[in-house]
Amino acid sequence: MKRIHKERDRLLRRLARVTGFVGATSAFACLLVPGSATPVEFIVATLTNVAIVALVGIHSTRGQLLPALGVVAGAIVLIVALGTASVLDSATVTSMAITGGVTSASVAISLIVRPRGPLLVGALVVAVLVSVWIVSAWGHDLRAVAVVIVAGWTACMTLGAWIDRAIADASERIDEVGRAHEAERLASELEAQQRQDARVLHDTVLATLSLLAHSGVGVGPSALRQQAGDDARLLRQLRLGAPLDAGSTAIFSPDSSDDELGTTFEAVRQRFARMGLDVNWHGAGRLALPRETLDALLGALGECLENVRRHAGVNEADVTVTDDDRTVRAMVTDTGRGFEPDAVDGARLGYAESVVGRLHTVGGRARVFSSPGSGTTVMLEVPKP
Repeated sequence: MKRIHKERDRLLRRLARVTGFVGATSAFACLLVPGSATPVEFIVATLTNVAIVALVGIHSTRGQLLPALGVVAGAIVLIVALGTASVLDSATVTSMAITGGVTSASVAISLIVRPRGPLLVGALVVAVLVSVWIVSAWGHDLRAVAVVIVAGWTACMTLGAWIDRAIADASERIDEVGRAHEAERLASELEAQQRQDARVLHDTVLATLSLLAHSGVGVGPSALRQQAGDDARLLRQLRLGAPLDAGSTAIFSPDSSDDELGTTFEAVRQRFARMGLDVNWHGAGRLALPRETLDALLGALGECLENVRRHAGVNEADVTVTDDDRTVRAMVTDTGRGFEPDAVDGARLGYAESVVGRLHTVGGRARVFSSPGSGTTVMLEVPKP
């Protein structure tokens, strides 16, 4: 908001400068008409215009009040000085009107938005009109000059107020857009967190419950107890709204800041070894990846191995990791019963969220190749930083 007000003031001062310079130049040009002013009046008018132009420049650059008051005072001096002549021709009257209704009125563009600006501008208009009244008292008919002065000041005040109102409206709309964006961001974060909680529940608690439902076939009692304890810890964290260990969003995550796939894969292998699935590791053992990317890859990899354990009908799977300059690929292969990928229900959380959804959040992707009786291969790809 402060920046908007600063830019508003800069715009108003710029308009005031242009208006003041045009007014002073036009008023001085009128005095160049032969016979419109005596040499003394011309010298006084020249010096006064120079002072007015200088004060307009100072006011429009710094936005100070005293230079603006000096502009009005200079305009009053010029009107009174020109009014001392016994006879006023049309060029002189025009110069007086421009000085009072354009040059001096230019300061109203920026002053109108100041605190108590309307009162200040009103007082300055009255001061200029008083100077015209004084000159009229010497026998000159300056009603047209007074009309021009009132019209000029009114136009400048209206212009400044309109710009101020327009900028205020734009600022309100910007605030509304900002609030809407913030609400959308919070909603997106909440949705992402809910989806992540669903993935964690699917990958841990639901997998353990599935084991219990099948009487823990192939899994020892100690492994079941350890797995149930890990799941209870995760549930407690989710219930309390606390982040997962070390800020991780994956169930297999390094405890240190050394995000190397070779050190974290051991947790994956040990977890599935407890549950009766031997995982053979092939390929690169040390791949430096950002924490978020590593978590997504390991979470998707763990879900693929869980699917092998639960559905493939075998107790062994192979994981092959390769990489190039742009991509890390992890291929999970089993020789189990296989399935028809197109026949899988898209509403199931396992592959859609825990694999595809995880990788999508970091710009990765997953592809599955399988057919009944021919085993399954899943290719996981994540980008390198």
